Amino acid sequence: MPQIDAIAPRVRAAGQEHLLLGVESLDPAARAAFARQLEAIDWDALPGWIKRYVRAPETPPTPDALEPAPYYPQSSERKPAWDRDRYRGVGEELLRAGKVACFTVAGGQGSRLGYDGPKGCYPAGCVTGKPLFEVFADGVRATAARYGAPVPWYIMTSPLNHEATVGFFATHEHFGLDPNDVKFFPQGTIPSLDKATGRVLLSEPGEVATNPDGHGGAIRALYESGAVKDMRARGIEHVSYFQVDNPHTRVADPVFLGLHAAAPDSSGEFSSKMVAKAAWDEKVGVFCKGDGRVCVIEYSDLPESLAKETDAGGSLRFNAGSVAIHAIGVGFIEKLATDAASGLPFHRAVKKVPCYDPELGEQVDPTEPNGVKLERFIFDAIPLAGSSIVYETDRVEEFAPIKNASGADSVETSKDLQTERAARWLEAAGVSVPRGAGGRVDAVIEISGLTALDAAHLRERSNLPSAIEPGAKVVL
Repeated sequence: MPQIDAIAPRVRAAGQEHLLLGVESLDPAARAAFARQLEAIDWDALPGWIKRYVRAPETPPTPDALEPAPYYPQSSERKPAWDRDRYRGVGEELLRAGKVACFTVAGGQGSRLGYDGPKGCYPAGCVTGKPLFEVFADGVRATAARYGAPVPWYIMTSPLNHEATVGFFATHEHFGLDPNDVKFFPQGTIPSLDKATGRVLLSEPGEVATNPDGHGGAIRALYESGAVKDMRARGIEHVSYFQVDNPHTRVADPVFLGLHAAAPDSSGEFSSKMVAKAAWDEKVGVFCKGDGRVCVIEYSDLPESLAKETDAGGSLRFNAGSVAIHAIGVGFIEKLATDAASGLPFHRAVKKVPCYDPELGEQVDPTEPNGVKLERFIFDAIPLAGSSIVYETDRVEEFAPIKNASGADSVETSKDLQTERAARWLEAAGVSVPRGAGGRVDAVIEISGLTALDAAHLRERSNLPSAIEPGAKVVL
C-alpha cells in the first residue's frame, strides 16, 4: 500500500507541495485513500502538462492545405464506385469467425436530461421506454444470433457511474446476454488544475479534484483494464466503437467492418462513419485531410470560410460530419497504449471547479471559471493510423443522439427519428404507414434489434402487418 511519506518527494519535485498541507490531520483510512490517489498521478508528466495547457496554452494548429476527406459514399453507385456486397461479405465472415467485439463509451451521467443516473440507463425507446443499454444489448444479441458467434461487449464507465452501471446490468440479468461476454471497466481520471497557478486542486481535505480523461482515454483504459488481453484470448481482431447516447448505432455493421478490414486504402487500424452535415454550422466534428492524413477538425476550429465553402453543385465541400462511430484494430489499440510517442494530446477546457484551499482551510465555490480540465479525444488517433478511411451512412439510419433535454439532438428529436426509421423499414417491406402533412409519420413505431437489424432483415420476416393504423403506438 502506498504511503504519503514515500510519495511526498515526487509531489514536492513537481511543485505541488500544497497537497501535503494538513495530511497529518487525516484519519488513517483517509490518508490511505489520499496516498492511492497521489500514487496514481503521473508526476513526471505533470509539469509538462501545466506548461503546455495552463501557463502557455496554445490553440492546436490547423493542418496546412486542409481539404475535404475522401469517403466511401453511402450509395455504391456514386463515384468512387465500390463493391458493397464484397465488403459486406468480408464483414460477415469476421463476425462468423468471432473476430469482432463491441465497445461502448458510457461514462456520462444523465444530468443534462434531468435523469439521475448513468446516461445508458436513460429510457430511450420511443414506445417501450427501453433504456439505451437495452437497445444496444438487443443489437448485440441479434448480431451474435445471426452470425452464430459471440460478440463480446466492452463498456467503459466512469468512476462516478461504474457501480451503478454494473448493478443496472445485474438487476436486468444483462438483458439476456451471457454475463461472461459483458465486460465493464472505468475510464481513467486526471487532476483538475488551477487556471492561474497550475496547482493541482483539492475537492476537499485529502482528496484530489479529478475529471474523466475523455473518450480518448479509452485507448489506455482498454489496455490497462485487461480488456485488450481478454480480446486477444478470444481471438478478437477489431472493435466496433460507439457512444452511449445514440440509439440508432448499428452495433456491428458488416459493410463498415469489411471496408475497415479489407479496403485497399485502409490499414485496418482506425476507420470512421460520417453523415452529410445538415448545415455549415452544425456542431459536429468534420472529417478533413491535412498534411496527407485524414483527421477530424472540431466545428469550432474549422475556419468559417471553409465551413461555408460549396462545390459547383452548391453542396458543402466540408460536409463529412463525425457521428462518433468507429472501427478500431486491436493491434492499433495495443500500439497506442504501449508506445509513449503515440500518446494522444490533451484538449483544454476552462471550467468552474469547486475546491478546497488547504492554505486557508476552507471550501471555495467559484463564481467564475477557475480550473483547467484536460481530456483526450478518440478521433485524435485517426492521423496516427497507417491509412484511415471514412464511410458515409444515412443520418436517419444511424444518427439519433440523445444529448439534450430539448431542442436539437434531444429526447424528442431522437424519438421522432426512431419512428421515421421504423416507418422507412416497414414501407420498404411493403407495409402501409400513415403519413400526414409534410410526410410526418402519423404513428409512433419502435422496432427492436431482436426483430431486425436493418431494413433488409425486416423484409425477411413473414409476420408483418399489412398496414399501421393512424395514431397507433406499435412495437415490433
